[in-house]
Amino acid sequence: MRTARRRLRTAAALAVTGGALALLTSACSTADAVCSGGEYPVLYVGSTGSACVKDGEEPPKGYARYPEGKVPEHVDDTWWTYWNTHTLDEDGKIVEVSE
Repeated sequence: MRTARRRLRTAAALAVTGGALALLTSACSTADAVCSGGEYPVLYVGSTGSACVKDGEEPPKGYARYPEGKVPEHVDDTWWTYWNTHTLDEDGKIVEVSE
């Protein structure tokens, strides 16, 4: 009888621990990533458009890398929101986008 209770408690503890671990690891980031793993975001020059480019490749013609430290990582993060109203001009200068 004692052994059965001990097994039941052990199983319950393992279930609770597993559930907590799953919750903690899935709760790390609920925001959608701008790009998939192995990619980085690029900005369409003169526009608020963007795309994702494979790591190690250069941006396509008409696109530029985001300035260092101002790269959006998740949809609706600070830089995602900022780049909805700003862009880079042909000289790489940050400018506001006219509506």
